Amino acid sequence: MWNSIDTHISRVTGNRFQSEQKCLVDGGSVNESYIVNNDKQTYFIKVNQASQIAMFEAEALGLQQISDTGAIRTPKPLCTGISADCCYIVMEYLSMGNRKSRSFMEMGRNLAKMHKKVNISQKGFGWYMQNTIGSTPQINTWTDNWGEFYAQNRLGYQFRLGIKRGGDFPQAEELIAKTPKLLGDYKPQPSLIHGDLWIGNTGFTIDGEPVVFDPATYYGDREVDIAMTELFGGFPCDFYQGYNEVFMLDSGYKNRRILYGLYHIINHFNLFGGGYESQVNRMIRQIIT
Repeated sequence: MWNSIDTHISRVTGNRFQSEQKCLVDGGSVNESYIVNNDKQTYFIKVNQASQIAMFEAEALGLQQISDTGAIRTPKPLCTGISADCCYIVMEYLSMGNRKSRSFMEMGRNLAKMHKKVNISQKGFGWYMQNTIGSTPQINTWTDNWGEFYAQNRLGYQFRLGIKRGGDFPQAEELIAKTPKLLGDYKPQPSLIHGDLWIGNTGFTIDGEPVVFDPATYYGDREVDIAMTELFGGFPCDFYQGYNEVFMLDSGYKNRRILYGLYHIINHFNLFGGGYESQVNRMIRQIIT
């Protein structure tokens, strides 16, 4: 496999690359990740079963689209491919620094700049292919109505998976039916969003530049990114101050925040099970009562 990856890198870059060191990186629950280098160049490479190649192709497109906005740094994808029974994605390696001393305010500003970019797709809400949120499929069929998109392609799909996996969500159908009405008077612009923006998918280079990675990209309401930043550890207040300096959140965001966060909690039930079921049901009750 590694010889094939070296050959692919050499072909794409036009410079012969032969890996000399491969360091397995801890922390990924979906893929195996490696830092691979020789005396001239270093790359970050993810590996999975060959059947998962579409996941890496989607990740590469998402990374490239985020990079193309020029608003916020993300590792640039180099290539994807299959070798034997494995697939891989090769991307730029970024040396990361200590997040505690870095500017989350700048990260907030940069994310807001990305969200302000005009939707170049002109197709509404969705994306050019299906992708994944963690390892869960994410349905991105184009829809011009945000409420319908979120009800069916986000909540509806996740709840169907959850019920198949043994979850008990007695008010799920009621919530899905009500979601288009809950969002009916709200008309967001389709923004390019990261899609999986929890604190673990962000960082800073050693020079202090904010970085986002591991996207689940699509065109949606920008508030879904903000809602996720409030989950799983949250972001510092400076992040939201910087964001609002560039692109003020709508006053109704506080009423949609739980609805948008629910998508990620039901996805965590589908990925990990456990206590997320009761949390999902509590959130549903908060929304519909």
